[in-house]
Amino acid sequence: MESFSFWHFVILLLPFAIIGFFFWMMVRILNKAGYSGWWSLLMVIPLVNIVMIWVFAFADWPALRGRV
Repeated sequence: MESFSFWHFVILLLPFAIIGFFFWMMVRILNKAGYSGWWSLLMVIPLVNIVMIWVFAFADWPALRGRV
């Protein structure tokens, strides 16, 4: 087996960086909507993540309740 280069580690860590980026974006969106960022953990569960998107898309956001 040959030695690993820098690019092997980049390719290995790239999926984790992408997943982390999506979690970070979801937490930011949920916080701006007035929900807890912990709801972003539901993205991991198949089919529940689709339902979660629908619920948050059509629910009344707590951050907008006081606005007209």
